[in-house]
Amino acid sequence: MRLVVSRESVEGAVMLRIVGEIDSSNVGEFAEQLAAVMSQNGDRGSGPFVIDLQGVTFFGSAGLNAVLACHEKGTANGASVRLVATQPEVLNPIQVTKLDSVLEIYPSVSEAIIGNSAKT
Repeated sequence: MRLVVSRESVEGAVMLRIVGEIDSSNVGEFAEQLAAVMSQNGDRGSGPFVIDLQGVTFFGSAGLNAVLACHEKGTANGASVRLVATQPEVLNPIQVTKLDSVLEIYPSVSEAIIGNSAKT
């Protein structure tokens, strides 16, 4: 499945909505999109940066590394990077690597935007 990345502003947050598979064949495009948002918005700390992964059908280690790098850059610059994911295809790799204790994961876009503490 082709990777589709769309960007939008929602209630003061910048959001990337991802649909498709994230693997080594397309992680470069995914990482570029993450970096573009971080350089345009994340460095200013203007609001949360939400990465909506609900449409992702495969989340390989390459995608996980890209998200982790984005999270680390955001943390270093005072920006909040939040993930939205509920499906096992995304959550399992995060949990197996124990990155669920590092990444901010939310069950819905609205909860990620407000930073609701009820994480998955």
